[in-house]
Amino acid sequence: MGQLVCGGAMLQCSFGVAPSSLMVLPANRVLTSMPIANIMDNKPMVNILPFGMCQSLANPTVASATAAAFGALTPMPCVPVTAAPWAPGSPTVLVANMPALNNTSKCMCNWGGVISVAQPGQMTIQVP
Repeated sequence: MGQLVCGGAMLQCSFGVAPSSLMVLPANRVLTSMPIANIMDNKPMVNILPFGMCQSLANPTVASATAAAFGALTPMPCVPVTAAPWAPGSPTVLVANMPALNNTSKCMCNWGGVISVAQPGQMTIQVP
């Protein structure tokens, strides 16, 4: 069983250099001490904040800075671009008619990064 993810959870991107926090708006109206997340809490710069610097060559700003530095990898500021929802989510627990987010869920950034939950924000509620 995984842990239920709520607002304030720590996230990590495979191409980011620093962790970030998950921001969950109280629109779902389901709370622990913080609002509980569902798989649709994937909006960049609203739910998923930047991860410091991005090291992915698929990111156009990193690619152009690396080319300008004659091929030396040059990280640039992270701007997450997440088009798809978190997957897989909890198959049996719904939050606002969408599967609840658990700590094994992943979200893909368009620049190739895999965003994962490093710390779910609470440790008392488990979901499948």
